[in-house]
Amino acid sequence: MQLKGLFGAAAGSALALLRLAYPTITNAFAALRLLPMSDRDKDTEILALRHQLTALERQLGAERIKLTPADRALLAALLVRLRRGQLRRLRLLVHPETILRWHRDLIRRRHGR
Repeated sequence: MQLKGLFGAAAGSALALLRLAYPTITNAFAALRLLPMSDRDKDTEILALRHQLTALERQLGAERIKLTPADRALLAALLVRLRRGQLRRLRLLVHPETILRWHRDLIRRRHGR
């Protein structure tokens, strides 16, 4: 009985790792796509993405966006290096404090605290 539970936990961990690996790999390829782009092209894309976020937030109204655990982990890993002031200036779907909380939760789970 305990052995089955052990394998079930291992399978769950492997599945969680795969769920995190996919967006990480796709974002790595997206980052590689940015290398040949000029700064002007990148700025244009950023402005377009910001406008799309504004339109989506307007459509959502009071509803809250639902991010998957993999989305949260990826955002936390990407944005944790930015200072709070920089985070507050970004156009995000969630509050900067939420991103920092997600990162603390990831660290806590990883180190078993």
